[in-house]
Amino acid sequence: MNPTDYRSYRDLPAIAGITTFADAMRIGLSIDDCVARLKRHHWAFRRLHEIFIHRLPAEPVYELKMIFSLHAHYAAEHAAAWRKRVAEMREPPLGLDQVPDAALDVFFDEILAAPSTAALLLGLYGQALPALHAALRQHQADTNLLVDHPSYRICRFALLEVDEMIATGGQCLAKLVSPETRRELGDWIAHLERLLAQAGGLDGAAPAEGGAPARLFSAQPPRFDPVPQRDERFPDPYNMGVHAEAFLYDDTMPPEPKTLMMYYKRLREIDVPEMMASIIAETPGQPWDYTVDMTRQLWDEARHAMMGEVGFVRAGVDWRRLVRVNFTWSLALNTQLKPLERHAVLYFIEQGLMPKTGKRFEWEVGLASGDPFSAMIQDYDWADEVLHARIGRDWYVEQMGGAKKAIAYGDVCWSRVVIDWKNLQTKGLTRHENWWPALYTEWCRVNGRTPEPRVLAYATTYESVRADLSNISVSG
Repeated sequence: MNPTDYRSYRDLPAIAGITTFADAMRIGLSIDDCVARLKRHHWAFRRLHEIFIHRLPAEPVYELKMIFSLHAHYAAEHAAAWRKRVAEMREPPLGLDQVPDAALDVFFDEILAAPSTAALLLGLYGQALPALHAALRQHQADTNLLVDHPSYRICRFALLEVDEMIATGGQCLAKLVSPETRRELGDWIAHLERLLAQAGGLDGAAPAEGGAPARLFSAQPPRFDPVPQRDERFPDPYNMGVHAEAFLYDDTMPPEPKTLMMYYKRLREIDVPEMMASIIAETPGQPWDYTVDMTRQLWDEARHAMMGEVGFVRAGVDWRRLVRVNFTWSLALNTQLKPLERHAVLYFIEQGLMPKTGKRFEWEVGLASGDPFSAMIQDYDWADEVLHARIGRDWYVEQMGGAKKAIAYGDVCWSRVVIDWKNLQTKGLTRHENWWPALYTEWCRVNGRTPEPRVLAYATTYESVRADLSNISVSG
């Protein structure tokens, strides 16, 4: 029989609708060739995740911190998918932690070591992600869609988010990288392209040029910088002049202005991704499931910060002018504690968010305020924290040998953290400005309200902060 004469029953979609008979008869990649490419796809996502995480705390631009948080989450999830797929193909995932090609590894090392935000963006969004995009497309073109449909499907899903990453990164490049900077970095970009050529492309499908890969920016191994940085919209990152929790939990205060304090608490969560990135970066050798879970929580915390940002925008007040968002928590934990101790503090604080005065309370305040947006974001914030408690149990509590030991250790570690807010003022780093009256007054003006004197004059200045620091947590 001539294969071209073969027809499905009543011309129904053949091959489950995924391809044609002609294409299904095509000889595609062998298992060995397929696995070799899958390992490189995995390695690319893994290294991209590493770069996003390592560069997140010290990146001053808020929007880039949020973008890196999301893109690290994407990379972790897709690396996990490739690990699972390789394990299905007669090959245990033992080789997934090994460098698949020296030149490819230097390529990612160079981007990790990029000396500026502009160079980092060019390396990530101008080189690495487009190369990964091309490799995934090539895999789809070269493999047999029937016999290797699981890999084809993973490529398809990965491409959805790789396309999104490239588009977002392209916008960043257009706004932050000048033509002059591109020219100045031209030799380095050409070096990255040579490294890919030496590796036979990101997927190794092209003939490799060979030769010992040279290092430029990565000649000295890059060191992780745990010290958080903020851009010019955060003019007083040491400010502890407003004690949000004291106002929020005061039963004599009305619920409507409490939404402003909750928006501030959410936006202040910028420093949770900064701190969590330091845990992940400085805790190598963990199972990849740990990396996936911890990066998901990191992204959730970034989402919470943006919920607060959106809340302020929706309320018609300019947080950049009226609010002072500090980084004292992530700065203190990243520079004073070891990674396990930071995780202990994170878990200890999160456990305090579950009782009546925690996430449920904030949701109830949102409902009572009559602001449906506040209620909605607190509803989802509460759900996220339940997930985060599970992540803490899986990866921290089990390591500590039980919940009681885990909480006790977190309490001890948190008590060792020193945020010397008085000394910050003495050194001239901050005035601990009480910005609440101006924020509340503007909110009242926008909403046609008359400020209530008791709300306007609420004592939220840093002098009211308890000396034990237990109520100035910014996590959650």
